[in-house]
Amino acid sequence: MSKRKSNSIGESPHKRVRPTEVHDEDNEVGPSQPPLPLGSHTTVGEVGIVESISLKNFMCHSLLGPFAFGSNVNFVVGNNGSGKSAVLTALMVGLGGKATTTNRGSSLKGFVKEGESSADVSITLRNKGRDAYKPEVFGQAIIVDLKITREGMRTYKLKSKAGHLVSAKKDELLAILDHFNIQVDNPVSMLTQEMSKHFLHSKGEGDKYRFFMKATQLEQMKEDYTYIITTKNVTLDTVEKHEECLEGLKRKYLEKEDRVKSLASLDDMHSKLEELKNQMAWALVSEMEKEVKPMREKLQSEERSTIKYDQKVDEWKAKVVEAEKKYKGIREQLEAITVRVQQLEPQSAELKNEAQSRSKAFNTAQASVHRFKTNLRDLEKDKDQLSRRINELKLSISQTSGAETQVRVERMEKLQTDLDTLNFQDSTLGQQMEQFQQAVSRAKDELEKMMREEEDLKRSMEAIRRKLQTMEGSRSDRLRRFGEKMPALLAAIEDADRKGQFRKKPVGPLGYCIRLKDHEQALAVEKCLGSLMVAFTCDNHEDEKLLQGLMRGYYQGGRRPQIITCQFFNRVHDTSRRAVNHPDYPSVLQSLEIEDPVVANCLIDQRGIETILIIKSPAEARRVMQGRQPPRNCYQAFTKEGDQCYNNRYYSNDQRRCDYLSRDVEEEIRQLQEEMQNKEAHLDRFSQQKQRVEEDIRNNNSLLKRAYDDRKRAKDKFRRLQQEISDLQNVEEPQSEDLKPLEEELEEINNKISAGRAESEEARRKMAQLKASWEEVEQRYRQHKDSISTVAEEAEPIKEELSKSDQDVEKSKHHKKHYEDKRKVHINTIQALKASLDLKEQELTVRLAIIRAIFCVCCPLLPVCPCLMCVLCCNPPVSQASVVKATEICPERSEVRRTARSLDSEISRLKLKISTQQDQQGDREEVIRQYQEALVNYSNINQQVKCLKRFIQVLCKIMDDRHRVYTELRRFLSVRCKMYFDSMLSQRGYIGKMMFEHKNETLSISVQPGVGDKAALSDMRSLSGGERSFSTVCFVLSLWAIAEAPFRALDEFDVYMDMVNRRISMDMMLKIASSQRYRQFIFLTPQSMSSLPVNNLIRILRLKDPDRGQTALPFGQRNEEEEEEE
Repeated sequence: MSKRKSNSIGESPHKRVRPTEVHDEDNEVGPSQPPLPLGSHTTVGEVGIVESISLKNFMCHSLLGPFAFGSNVNFVVGNNGSGKSAVLTALMVGLGGKATTTNRGSSLKGFVKEGESSADVSITLRNKGRDAYKPEVFGQAIIVDLKITREGMRTYKLKSKAGHLVSAKKDELLAILDHFNIQVDNPVSMLTQEMSKHFLHSKGEGDKYRFFMKATQLEQMKEDYTYIITTKNVTLDTVEKHEECLEGLKRKYLEKEDRVKSLASLDDMHSKLEELKNQMAWALVSEMEKEVKPMREKLQSEERSTIKYDQKVDEWKAKVVEAEKKYKGIREQLEAITVRVQQLEPQSAELKNEAQSRSKAFNTAQASVHRFKTNLRDLEKDKDQLSRRINELKLSISQTSGAETQVRVERMEKLQTDLDTLNFQDSTLGQQMEQFQQAVSRAKDELEKMMREEEDLKRSMEAIRRKLQTMEGSRSDRLRRFGEKMPALLAAIEDADRKGQFRKKPVGPLGYCIRLKDHEQALAVEKCLGSLMVAFTCDNHEDEKLLQGLMRGYYQGGRRPQIITCQFFNRVHDTSRRAVNHPDYPSVLQSLEIEDPVVANCLIDQRGIETILIIKSPAEARRVMQGRQPPRNCYQAFTKEGDQCYNNRYYSNDQRRCDYLSRDVEEEIRQLQEEMQNKEAHLDRFSQQKQRVEEDIRNNNSLLKRAYDDRKRAKDKFRRLQQEISDLQNVEEPQSEDLKPLEEELEEINNKISAGRAESEEARRKMAQLKASWEEVEQRYRQHKDSISTVAEEAEPIKEELSKSDQDVEKSKHHKKHYEDKRKVHINTIQALKASLDLKEQELTVRLAIIRAIFCVCCPLLPVCPCLMCVLCCNPPVSQASVVKATEICPERSEVRRTARSLDSEISRLKLKISTQQDQQGDREEVIRQYQEALVNYSNINQQVKCLKRFIQVLCKIMDDRHRVYTELRRFLSVRCKMYFDSMLSQRGYIGKMMFEHKNETLSISVQPGVGDKAALSDMRSLSGGERSFSTVCFVLSLWAIAEAPFRALDEFDVYMDMVNRRISMDMMLKIASSQRYRQFIFLTPQSMSSLPVNNLIRILRLKDPDRGQTALPFGQRNEEEEEEE
């Protein structure tokens, strides 16, 4: 079937030029003529086309070839008998075809030339490009050498291009043909002369349909489906037969099973008999053991007490060590405080000296300020006196000058007074505004800080509220500690696992799968594992993707638990080489109880819990991890408070409560509720304080606005007064000559006052700076003194604690010595009890050996006596060797509660019952063997029936699907064949119709040589020979378009054609060949082909005329023997 799209064949033919033919008396073919393009394609075939062929002693020809074929169109021309059909026959046989397929003989031995022992055929196939077959072995060409013997045997040799033998197996040739899609028995690929004649003369619609089916390989598919259906029916018959046989096998198996069950009851009676014998042996011994039992119980009790004494001694040893460690720690604390005080004292002296020096500087500046203040006061007095004197002079002048001057002076004095008042008011208002602005700024900063703290507090409350809900929910379900969605997620995982969606069920959350040995280590374990507490682990990536999908349904917007993918193992990793082993402190792995090996392996792989220590004390953790020799294989440790300690750094933990591993849920809930209440109260205080601050901001803003308005009004008034004074001063008035010196002196005093005020302000500013500096140093000094006092105060309780710790050490040592003495006395008592018990047990051992000897059939140590008590009382203890021998032979002891008399009667009755049943059952071995055979037969047949039924169901489904695809493919190929057939007929102006009847397996072709609808369509039988040949060629070409093969071969395709039909058919085939340059075309014809165009894609191979003196071909009658192949 076609794998490539064929190009359009509707192009007009190029002008033909008579080609130059090449004649060679030795059947050699020369090169082709200069090219004349016939199409737009330039790609040539790379794999599967025939490059050359040569024949030796084949049919009636001693030597033909070698013929070098072109990559596109090849014409093999010659008169009848020149060897054209022999070339095609050799090509078919050489590529594995049967003799009957060639229509030239019934057996391979008929192709060997008369008088010769064998015939040879050599075919070279091209093997280039990316679709080449084993190019590294064969190279760019594959040489197929066929040798046919006179006996009909044929052998193949597959060689590379260099001539090296690669294989001699036909399977390799079949693989090459399958790879290149070469179909030797397909009439479309290789149409022989006889098949062409038969097809031309065939008038049956069934023959055309079979030709179509064979060309498209649908016939092979149909035969395969028929064979499969036959196989299925045979299988159904086999299943029915096995089901009939299965019932009988089941009945036989059940019968054998009943007999085996009856044997089991006999085994139970034998076991009961042995048990009764043992009980009989030990019934009398139990009373003797009653004497030993109280002594043994007392010894066991004392030994149990020994454990308590050991525990007490170990406990007080540990307390002594702990007390000494505590004493050492307290002493180190006291020494550290002393060092701190010694380190603080030099700095305190420096701060004191600095404060004293700055105090002196401040006092000096303060004295300067007072001195400037006194000078200004004196200048002010001089100014007042001089002003009064001037005023008096002016008054006297004014009295003489008139009333107008007097009024102006009084007005100026009043305005000056108002101006001074406004100036003072402006300074005061400016200071007030600055104070109000600073107050508002400080209040706003405080408000922003409070709002940030309030937000942090609300977030903390929300976290506590969620945690409280989780803890309350965990009262009934511990899973809720790991999140509100966790129970629903685990239920979804369980449901998916029941449905078989997971290969292996995921495990998690990991924190839920672990248990603590010591609950004081809960916070340390949580901080160590971190996010792994809520993580899940999967065995493979497919399960991980499925779990992620489930999580997306429950954790849509939030953070999803982590998923770790690692292969599940049924045992915990061996960590003996890389784990930390400390004599005093456990690792995280040792501190946990983990039942699931998957969880343990995941935590080992992801966190390395075998290399992390848990050390409760922070000081001890620093000592162990940051000492000279840290523990081997350990790189970090966690304290009881969750602090993380490395060998070169230490990180403190802010979390003080467990989230997942706390033991007392109610206590956790109570603490969370108290914390929530404290947070709510704190929030209320924040709200009240924020309201006060906001009220202060509003009040200060109001006062600031009021002060701003007052200052603005005062400045406006100040400017008006200044303008009025300036106007009054500009009024000219007569002055006395005595007034000028006084005014000059007053002006000088005013200048001095201004300079003094400036110096006074500078001195006051400097004094303020010195005062602030002195107060700062003084404050630091006081704080440093307070720090020293605080450190000194810290030492007092530590000293008391040190004294108390010393007393605890002495007390612990006293208790340890007390319990060690008591344990020593207790051990002596136990040794005395053991000695007494050993004597009793030796006596009991001798009697037990006697009991074993009595019940041992093969032990001749004691005389036979029906009374066991007599034997025990009268016989002395036997030798040690005899006791050992009896102990090895006789049964072990069992617990007895019945009397010896009742046991003896039951033994007699059971022996009689066993004897009777053994006579009825027969041979035990034979019964079991027959049962096992019946069980194996029934199981095998039952399994075969089940497998065959499953096979039939799967086969039926596959056949239905394939038959549907087969029907679609057949319909598509029929439509394509019709389309191409119509296109071919239109080249000559014919119209035709092709009707497929797949149900009746017929193909009818109607052709009208006329134009348009002037004549009705008629059957091909009514056409002339040339028209029918042309129609047949069109049909073959349409089949070419839907069938795939690297080369096509036609023998005498133009038989019965007239010149017009031959020319049109030739043009059509050349167009197809030009449009399909990746395929090779081989045409065999007796015509001269002199009208073909000159082109490098067309090669004409002209054969010599036959030697008419040769004898007839030795073809015999077709026999029933099959071809023999190697």
